[in-house]
Amino acid sequence: MTSEAFRILRAAGRVPAHWKNGGGVTREIVASPGTATGEATGGAADAFDWRVSLADVTEDGPFSVFPGVDRTLTVVEGAGMDLMVSGEHHIVDEPYWPHDFLGDLETDGRLLAGPVVNLNVMYRRDRTRAEVAVVRGTLRLMAPERGAVLAVALEDGAVIDGTDTELGRYDAVLLHSRRTPCVLRTQGYAALITFTGHGPGGR
Repeated sequence: MTSEAFRILRAAGRVPAHWKNGGGVTREIVASPGTATGEATGGAADAFDWRVSLADVTEDGPFSVFPGVDRTLTVVEGAGMDLMVSGEHHIVDEPYWPHDFLGDLETDGRLLAGPVVNLNVMYRRDRTRAEVAVVRGTLRLMAPERGAVLAVALEDGAVIDGTDTELGRYDAVLLHSRRTPCVLRTQGYAALITFTGHGPGGR
């Protein structure tokens, strides 16, 4: 298998950017189309069909509002958060447990016990769908028709079968060819995100 079948997205190359509302910092992993820094100030804040990022949350405060966007939040570091979504409490205190909510509702986050790092998946509901699962072991990755699949290593010790490509913590692999699947073997956990209804990032 050649690397032409997939893209490796290294954590070390990500540039931190301010949230859309200026209340925190995020590191984009990948977005479609292209690199649409949906949280960045001074850019095209809503110029994405789907977007995956890691956010450092160090204090209580409001989330950015994204009309027409569904979100999935997964706590990958820290004790978790109490999300107040349109006046309703959502306790997100189990690591590696994806939690869905609507991005166009007023949302405030309260830290339960110190800072957290969240894996954020956002997708425009009238253009695409996303499914998020946290898994471990041997994963066969294959992009759906008119879609994409992204795996983010949440712990060290992942390798792409048949290659010498290793993934460290928060490195990711994006499959951009339905014709050529790949196999990811993990020692720890990985987030598996499947997008349907739209082409992969940058295509």
